Amino acid sequence: MKKYEFSIIASGLNPDAEDFEQRFYDVGCDDATISFQKGHIIVDFAREANSIDEAIVSAVKGVSAAGAQVDRVEPDPLVNLSDIAARAGMSRAAMTQYSKGQRGKEFPAPVARVTSDSPLWDWATVAKWLFQNEKISRDMAIEAEAVRAANAAIVSHDDKLQEALQASMQSYEESLGKKAA
Repeated sequence: MKKYEFSIIASGLNPDAEDFEQRFYDVGCDDATISFQKGHIIVDFAREANSIDEAIVSAVKGVSAAGAQVDRVEPDPLVNLSDIAARAGMSRAAMTQYSKGQRGKEFPAPVARVTSDSPLWDWATVAKWLFQNEKISRDMAIEAEAVRAANAAIVSHDDKLQEALQASMQSYEESLGKKAA
């Protein structure tokens, strides 16, 4: 089994309640750190599982069982060039060159703030491009897509998170092929 690190952002519980943290530990979130920041419950996991989708599904079930409303899974799916560089272990200058087409072809277009000086990209889309251009590992690209797929299921209130995530991940992994960084 591999250890996966991610966060679940949740709401709906009183952080001042005497049993706030204990509720999470009682339902199997003993591999997480619980905090409350800026009005949100932050559950930082270091979960061992056979796959990233298995880790996310079990964590979402645990947070829900504790009585919290799951809002999203992080790391944040929207990233700037500095975020991309840090996640990929590359320099900001290199990422700028990729984004301008100076070092590679068909770098994904930004998805937010397209006309501003600080555009944002979809991390899963960029991670796939980086993998296909042998800059990151296949596992890293898969983890980025798992977070995106989980958030899509959460936003759509899909009651069958596990099935939705597994189907999405199987299709995504097939689209990646076998190339490795």
